[in-house]
Amino acid sequence: MERWITIILVLGGVVLRPTSTQNTIPETVLNCCEGDVLFLLDSSGSVSSYEHYHMIRFLSDLLQPFSLGPDQVRVALMQVGTRPRLEFGFEAHSTQHTLQGALLGTTPLQGDTNTELALRLAQEQVLVPGGAGGARAGLPRVLVWLTDGVQPGAVEGPMAALREEGVAILAVSTGHGNYQVLQKVVTPPDSSHLHFVDIDYMSIITKDLRNAIIELIRAKRLQVRDVTSSSAVLQWRPVLSEGTGFYTVQFGPFGTEGGGEGGQGTSTSTSGGQFSRLIRPGDSTWAELTNLRQDTMYMATLVPESNLEVLKPLSVTFTTLPEVLSPTMVTISESNTSSVKVSWGPLQLNSVQRYQVEYGAIPRGEVRIATTGPDQSSLTLSQLQPNTEYLVTVSALHSTGRERAMSVRVCTHEELPALKDLELTTVGSDSVQVRWRGGMEGLQGYWPDLCLACIQDGPRRGIVLHCRDLLRGHRSYSSA
Repeated sequence: MERWITIILVLGGVVLRPTSTQNTIPETVLNCCEGDVLFLLDSSGSVSSYEHYHMIRFLSDLLQPFSLGPDQVRVALMQVGTRPRLEFGFEAHSTQHTLQGALLGTTPLQGDTNTELALRLAQEQVLVPGGAGGARAGLPRVLVWLTDGVQPGAVEGPMAALREEGVAILAVSTGHGNYQVLQKVVTPPDSSHLHFVDIDYMSIITKDLRNAIIELIRAKRLQVRDVTSSSAVLQWRPVLSEGTGFYTVQFGPFGTEGGGEGGQGTSTSTSGGQFSRLIRPGDSTWAELTNLRQDTMYMATLVPESNLEVLKPLSVTFTTLPEVLSPTMVTISESNTSSVKVSWGPLQLNSVQRYQVEYGAIPRGEVRIATTGPDQSSLTLSQLQPNTEYLVTVSALHSTGRERAMSVRVCTHEELPALKDLELTTVGSDSVQVRWRGGMEGLQGYWPDLCLACIQDGPRRGIVLHCRDLLRGHRSYSSA
């Protein structure tokens, strides 16, 4: 008899051990997602206090692994009764500590099952994107409905309206609800978005429901940045941590096939034909892809190799830039009678060794040369002749030995003669007459400019003259 008792105890231990570890918090969930999840909890009179308690405990275990915050997962809870009540909105809790406290402090409403009103409030106030206290625009929105299935009301229409607005709907029934109704209201596939479970065994669906939510709100974890004609940086949000595994990065021209499996470590890329592979440790978040072909579409795949569970690979496509050699533009500014400023770009510090600026008067002037470093993008050319056209050429010597040059023409300003024998004569109390010696060859006109001159007895009006192509033939100017 003692032998049989011993066997039964051992078997009981074997059966119970998986249950004790079933709700262990998976570390890989912590930073996986961005989205807003509203839980609609049936709290009417058909739900006993015992059932309500187990539903709350189920939500507590379900949500515990998620990282909360404005750039991650946000959670709201609405209870269904005669008058549905929003227990807390999306902005209420950014830590698990406060969320868990709010969940465990939730008390049932009782009353009628007014699910229709609850759905209308959810649509108009909670799940509306971009509204005050509502969901975030551009991120996934999820409604998880927990019900005992007893007389939920006419929910098909409101649920359909939410789905049309992009809200994903999942349902958990703890009673004998109408399967056809529940199947219609959830977002396909119902195999993962609709669950029927006894109130005493809700923990058996915790992992499946959590995974379904994760798939709906999983963040775009894989991004490509700093794309050039020959390189790109692959960046991801971590799903592993140090010591829990490593990442394999596979990349190649779009349409090529991958090679074999890579080993653990931090090796540089290894090629299998046109396909390359990188290995990165579990705590890394980026990898640089080099030796790419210009103007080519690539596919990059990130494979998390976890010691704890199987994780899905993530893929992204991108196109490298066409090869662009500096300079692609040369401009002239700050021109005067004896100097001009020449600027060029873009700077390519990784490929340009130096810039050379050649300039000379057209057509047969002496050519002068100035050299600058790869980090300089402008140069002032001085000691130029006035009213002269110059050809300016900027050349870049690249580390590959290639050169690229671009030329522009620029004309220095004409040097204008100063006025001679300028005289000012007062004419009445509110005007002056200006006289000067005219007849300068090639001069088309004058521009009188009125200003205020300060002298000891206070401000008075004076005249400053500039040679301009205006007021032709005028040799006097009056001003009030």
